[in-house]
Amino acid sequence: MLEGLPLVLLLLGAVAFIILATAKLNLHAFLALLIAAYGTGLAAGLDPKEVASLVTEGFGGVLAYIGVVILAGTIIGIVLERTGAAIVIAETILDIIGEEHTTTVMAITGSVVSIPVFCDSGFIILSSLNRSLAERSKLSLATLGVALAGGLYATHVFVPPTPGPIAAAGILGADIGLVMLAGILVSVPVTLVAAKWASTVAARYHIDPNPDMTIEDIKAEYGRLPSKVASFAPLLVPILLITLGSIAAYPEVENPAIFTGTVQSVLLFLGDPAVALLIGAFVGFTTVPDYSAEVTSDWVSDGIESAAVILAVTGAGGAFGTVLKALPLKGFIGDTFGGLGIGLIAAFIIAAALKSALGSSTVSIVTTAGLIAPLLPELGLASTWGRVFAVLAIGAGSMTVSHANDSYFWIIKEFTDMKTATAYQAWTLATLMLGVTSILWILVLRNVVAVVL
Repeated sequence: MLEGLPLVLLLLGAVAFIILATAKLNLHAFLALLIAAYGTGLAAGLDPKEVASLVTEGFGGVLAYIGVVILAGTIIGIVLERTGAAIVIAETILDIIGEEHTTTVMAITGSVVSIPVFCDSGFIILSSLNRSLAERSKLSLATLGVALAGGLYATHVFVPPTPGPIAAAGILGADIGLVMLAGILVSVPVTLVAAKWASTVAARYHIDPNPDMTIEDIKAEYGRLPSKVASFAPLLVPILLITLGSIAAYPEVENPAIFTGTVQSVLLFLGDPAVALLIGAFVGFTTVPDYSAEVTSDWVSDGIESAAVILAVTGAGGAFGTVLKALPLKGFIGDTFGGLGIGLIAAFIIAAALKSALGSSTVSIVTTAGLIAPLLPELGLASTWGRVFAVLAIGAGSMTVSHANDSYFWIIKEFTDMKTATAYQAWTLATLMLGVTSILWILVLRNVVAVVL
């Protein structure tokens, strides 16, 4: 079996294959990751039967952990979109913060909506509202477009149940509740940085909003909109339940009365991410004006179909990671990097390189998590919080940078009427700023946690 430097070179070759296959040969990431998993195991000298078993084990193991979570989160997103709850969320935030802070409002709205919804879908859902608010506030469409895109991006890469961080948590064995809490702490300043970038840099490029519909027209299109409480509930209920479950399970909690016996058991059950998200999906059904079989059948089917690709890619990433765990990489990595204390930086750089090469944040997250998982002890990230911050560092890298090979780049460009050159300056540079800001803030938070705990 290969060891040491030859094995590392094989690993680099596997990553190069994934990049070439997806970026140049247009091979789907699902197939590229599976081929890399089989090929790496066989080329490293593992027994062929063992390789086949490892791939199957890795694929099923990851999906067993997060499959239901991804499906339920996607269903919640479908409900928010089709009931107009996303519009209510945006208007509620606007009422609270004030119309004079419209840029910040759009960034925060994006960060809230993107928790259960893919960022590209969220941008499309809110694009009409974005144009209408730009017209009302006399701002460039580029300003609000970049603010919205940045807010969506922040939670897309940091906060479960978005598929990327959920997948990374599953592959790295990180506590989802802690990832959610820490992800929110990271996403808040990143969202505000996105708003500031939009109001200072993107604002230099004036684009007339030319709204097709006013806000009143948008409301009319959706018909009777759900209440504010009903609109936020599908997001807040699962977050609350997962948080309580993580607190109940946290080892440093020294038997407070509320977390013992039956109460603790109930909180651990309800706080399981799969259970919490399923409850959130059913809470989402209460936002539907006319509850019918269309909701419980057609909408759910659409959500399952939307989740199919990410489930496949996540499973393939888990298979790749499981094969890597079976290889003798640890000694070489430990001897080379163990004493340098650069585990989080390494995770960030790998994810950023894959993001820039592949274009997909989710594929970057899944692939990097698979690479990092067997090396956590050597990189100093094997503790409970080390795994959490590893997920966040990978997320930070996965937003650095968005350019022409990223479908989100083109969605932003088209829905904000930007020229390509403008999109590079207003959005691509923004993602560089957001990524660097994120990893610096993550390093600060990790040091704070190390001191406190």
